[in-house]
Amino acid sequence: MAERAALEELVRLQGERVRVLKQQKASAEEIEKEVAKLLKLKAQLGPDEGKQKFVLKTPKDFDIAGQFDPMIPDAECLKIMCEILSSLQIGDFLVKVNDRRILDGMFAICGVPDSKFRTICSSVDKLDKVSWEEVKNEMVGEKGLAPEVADRIGDYVQQHGGVSLVEQLLQDPELSQNKQALEGLGDLKLLFEYLTLFGIADKISFDLSLARGLDYYTGVIYEAVLLQTPVRAGEEPLGVGSVAAGGRYDGLVGMFDPKGRKVPCVGLSIGVERIFSIVEQRLEALEEKVRTTETQVLVASAQKKLLEERLKLVSELWDAGIKAELLYKKNPKLLNQLQYCEEAGIPLVAIIGEQELKDGVIKLRSVASREEVDVRREDLVEEIKRRTSQPLCIC
Repeated sequence: MAERAALEELVRLQGERVRVLKQQKASAEEIEKEVAKLLKLKAQLGPDEGKQKFVLKTPKDFDIAGQFDPMIPDAECLKIMCEILSSLQIGDFLVKVNDRRILDGMFAICGVPDSKFRTICSSVDKLDKVSWEEVKNEMVGEKGLAPEVADRIGDYVQQHGGVSLVEQLLQDPELSQNKQALEGLGDLKLLFEYLTLFGIADKISFDLSLARGLDYYTGVIYEAVLLQTPVRAGEEPLGVGSVAAGGRYDGLVGMFDPKGRKVPCVGLSIGVERIFSIVEQRLEALEEKVRTTETQVLVASAQKKLLEERLKLVSELWDAGIKAELLYKKNPKLLNQLQYCEEAGIPLVAIIGEQELKDGVIKLRSVASREEVDVRREDLVEEIKRRTSQPLCIC
């Protein structure tokens, strides 16, 4: 058992190495070398009879006669992506789409050798960051592609647009004769029809330079990029690359099915870390704190031996629907309590002291302005709700 556990850990680590190399867009040769090591380790594991078998299922309305329309879920994923990015309010964005089959067909008619397909794809995918001349120099000078082949690729990959570009390429005398490209263009045309019905066609651009995830994507591929990072006073533009991406990977899940059944799949992912980079930069420029809690008020004490009074007050606030908390120390220093509010972004502090208890009031302090007012205890809930009725925005 110990030996098998050690071998399983080696498989996990090697699998992680392969994933990292793919993310870093390493050379095809290096990736294939590490994949071979992974497969060899998996072979040593052999069949695991102890693991529960699972059955892969396709959608109920899928059948081999072609009644299942894959562009419906593809269009729905793009709709979801647009809704998420719009709700985040991080700026104007554009979703670039392409199709793996169009890339295959385009490279074939341009004369790219099969052995250079992936490495030329990685060059083309840089067009959103560098000029065509730089990409061409890399393909010809570093990767040995014939200059005339590179020029033919350039005629295609520098084009982008909407459904009109799809229709134009459907009439292309060479591309339209390639079976794979023709299938991809046909599906993209249908996809744009659905995107128009969903009301998001203006957010989508057919971009022939988009060439990502070619180890597993089988059809439509897409990624969302910010047209410009929002810039306010004191901010520097922040380049974060794509903030969401996805595509169709019909051949991936079936690899895990002993019978090799085809399972149609499409999905997307959101670049949470990149989005946070944008938000954090804006907050730093505005000298605002990131809210790490929804707490509206911290119940604090100005002197020792007031834990019971803090517990009574926080209970009253909870019962009234106020999001309140208190530090768990018996006798925390007031300065430490105020610093905690500043670090966590809690806007208000309700301070109990011996004098406040005698006068029947609570000292309510604004963390941002440091202004303090005495509020009668019976009016405290209403005052807190009034002050926190406007939701705080970190956008």
